[in-house]
Amino acid sequence: MNTKEKDLKYIMHTYGRYDVALKSGKGATAYDEDGKRYIDVSSGIGVNSLGYCDEGWVQAVSQQAGTIQHMSNYFYSSQASDLAEKLCSLTGLAKVCFGNSGAEANECAIKIARKYSFDKYGAERNEIITLKNSFHGRTVTTLSATGQDVFHNFFFPFTQGFKYAEPNNLDDVKNNIDEKTCAVMLEVVQGEGGVNILDKDFVKGIADICSQSDILLIIDEVQTGVGRTGKLFAYEHYGVNPDLVTVAKGIGGGLPIGICLCGEKLKDVMSPSTHGTTFGANPVVCAGANYVLGRVSDEAFLSEVEKKGAYLEEKLLKIDGVKNVRRLGLMVGIEIEEDAHDIAAKCVASGLLIITAKDLLRMLPPLTITTAELDEAVSILEKTLKEN
Repeated sequence: MNTKEKDLKYIMHTYGRYDVALKSGKGATAYDEDGKRYIDVSSGIGVNSLGYCDEGWVQAVSQQAGTIQHMSNYFYSSQASDLAEKLCSLTGLAKVCFGNSGAEANECAIKIARKYSFDKYGAERNEIITLKNSFHGRTVTTLSATGQDVFHNFFFPFTQGFKYAEPNNLDDVKNNIDEKTCAVMLEVVQGEGGVNILDKDFVKGIADICSQSDILLIIDEVQTGVGRTGKLFAYEHYGVNPDLVTVAKGIGGGLPIGICLCGEKLKDVMSPSTHGTTFGANPVVCAGANYVLGRVSDEAFLSEVEKKGAYLEEKLLKIDGVKNVRRLGLMVGIEIEEDAHDIAAKCVASGLLIITAKDLLRMLPPLTITTAELDEAVSILEKTLKEN
């Protein structure tokens, strides 16, 4: 049996896969098992922030794997403490908790928010407001936090304690706040929801309300963080200071990691046994993340991300059949006249690895992608739309 046949026989059918078996890659270029070449503007849904097999990242990970590959969290790890120090220094936040995915990072933030309110106000102050069209993960609790009805099925009973407000409607957020509210949780760009960029006044308004009422502001940066939007974190575009920030995907550069950062007033909320995970703070994963953060946090690097994003947007808007582009940095949603899922599949067949979000095409290219590679990606998309 080949790879596809084994997959269909032995792996649960939880993904609608494209008909491609990838074997190798370098930068923004990937090759399948037949040697066919692809330009990848999906980067593992924003995970391969430095592209495939960046030499410095590979060296950092390999060196650590040959030193000590795992240890219990009962012991100290220099890779983890170095990464935590960098993140706190860069953000002004106080402490971090390491996990393995964006969903886990969001679970941690939810637990911290509820325990903070429990300790200070009692058990009844436990509700969290999220936004409609949001996406926060696929565990039962983070599915509950996700503000999309399509996800609230099959897996009953869902975790209670969530309300859903309309994006960019501050009055609706206010109307949902009551004496039980402990936090507001949002993505400043709703990635899975269709690359919807929140209004600055709306986000600032929420931050002000939270500050006045001792309600915690949680920013989910799982997809938007680590340089994706041209800032280290997307909330920096909005001039707000969140109490909790969740990070995953791109910070690992290709290895699984989730991080929850908290501000000063939350730094001592959690204590031994209130949270934990076997693989969180894995030294190999943290070695890769330390390398990624060292590269991506450079202001010149971030400036280039924005320049590439603007260049890509300009090229895309010139294509017949492209109606609009939603973009912040290199987080790009493309509104087209055709069915996005059909066009994405045809692009893949033509050598462009692209994904969708709702009824949009979505590009999350490696932050290191070159303008020549962007040109090639745009060319394949344009040809695909023209031939459809």
